[in-house]
Order: sequence, then C-alpha cells, then structure tokens
Amino acid sequence: MAKTMMKRGIWLALGLVVILAGTPAPAPAKDYPPELYIGGFLIGPQAYTFNRFSFFEAIDKAKEAGASVIEAYPGQRLSPDDKRPFDHNAPPEVWAKAKMKLTRTGVRLVNYGVVGMGSTEAEMRKVFDFATIMGIPCVTTEPGNEADFDLLDKLVKEYDIKVAIHNHPKPSKYWDPNYVAKCLEGRDPRIGACADTGHWMRSGVKPMEALQILEGRIVSSHLKDLNEFGNREAHDVHFGTGEAGIKEILDEFRRQGFCGNISIEYEYNWDNNVGDVAACIDFVREYGKTNP
Repeated sequence: MAKTMMKRGIWLALGLVVILAGTPAPAPAKDYPPELYIGGFLIGPQAYTFNRFSFFEAIDKAKEAGASVIEAYPGQRLSPDDKRPFDHNAPPEVWAKAKMKLTRTGVRLVNYGVVGMGSTEAEMRKVFDFATIMGIPCVTTEPGNEADFDLLDKLVKEYDIKVAIHNHPKPSKYWDPNYVAKCLEGRDPRIGACADTGHWMRSGVKPMEALQILEGRIVSSHLKDLNEFGNREAHDVHFGTGEAGIKEILDEFRRQGFCGNISIEYEYNWDNNVGDVAACIDFVREYGKTNP
C-alpha cells in the first residue's frame, strides 16, 4: 500500500511538471540521437564549470561551446531572474521551468551530481524520483558508507537509473580506484564509476591505470586535462595540452566499449571559460575524425 501511494505521488508530481512545462516528461533516455554525439562520445559540460552563473546561463553556454548535452549539479540557481536552486529539493515549478529551457534549447540533461544522496531509503528515493521526472539516466554521488550500496543496488533495479561513484581527491576514500572496484564487486551493473581524470591526477593516480582497474564498470566521466600530475593545486587546461593523455584515455574508452556521458568540468578561468570548453570539445571532434 505504501509503495502504491509513493508511486502515485511520483506520477502526480510528474503530471504537474508536464502541465507547467507544456511538454512531455521523458523517461530516462538510454539511447540518444546521433547528432548529440561528438567524435563518437556523448560529451558536454558539467554545469559546475559555469557555477558563477545560473543553470539557464549554463545551458546557453553549453550550446555556445558546441555541445547539446549537460550535467547538472545540485544547488545552482535556476536563472538570472529566479534565484531558487535547481536540484532534487526544489519545488516542481522549478523543475518545470528547467524542463522548458532544456526543451527550447534542445540541450539534454544526461547526468546529475555530484549529489549527496543521504543514507536512508527515503532520502535516496528523493534523488531517484527527481531523476525520473527530469528524464536523467544517471546520477553521480559518493556514498557515505559501504552499507549505502545495498540500498543503491535495490533502487537502480527499481528505477532503471544508473549511479556513478565519483572520486574526489583525498580525504575522500573514493580517490583510490581499487577501493571503488571493491565497492562495486557483485553489484548491479547499473552501479559503476564516474571516472574523474583530474581528481585521479591530483591524488597521484594515473588515469589510464585507473581506467583499466575499473574496466567494465565505468558509467560516466568527468574528463579533465591538468597542467601538472600529482599536484592538488594543478588546474585545467585544454584537452591534449596537459599531463592526462586525453587521446589515450579516449582510446581506452573506445576499447572498453564505454557508452556513458562525458562531462567537461573546466574548473579554471571561471568567469570566461566557454572558449576553453569549446576547445576541449573541438579536440574530441577532431579525435573522431582522425580515429573513425
């Protein structure tokens, strides 16, 4: 009975979003049209790249940089005129406004994170319900403890939404790809890793080695190239000009059959980095041309 009432609540909220937005609310997408792919990859910015601006402005900047997909993060203000945060705790009218903006611009919301999902089923369901309503196929998080994986395992099966385990640098315990691999052992394949290459580099982990440790379990990526390896203060640079080995990373993604989204999280030149994101997208576009 409780489960039936919960599902009714989801669909009532979904109906409200549809009415307010005037557009259908899609189920989480599994396959995207070919025109959204660049160089063979579903790539666009992490909205945190534009955290000096609103979510609406981040969408516009994604388009300006040449992308048609974006990953949202919790807490970004919705628009220049609406200061309310866009996230899973927002009221449905905020979700509706976001949906209208995405529909008008043709930008797809393909991931959400890094989000704290809590440790109770009710807290986690709130994130999964939000992803369902917004049509987001994957959420990115760092669980508080290993026991949380049991709940996540249950919920990814119920919602058919992927969960990507992110790797912030130390002191986050997920900095170590071996630890992440251990946490994923025996879990539903919809629980995988978000390969953040920049944070691996800051932790002294070579991205290629980490990707190989996590082979078969990578469901998304925060792709970064940094000017230095092993330095927590290293900063983002254009793909192919730093120490990450972006071409080799893309080769490895291909070899593994990776099909998740790649988010460019360019945490530098904060007030004027659209051109930097565009340069990274151009690198991937040219990679696709020279490596068909």
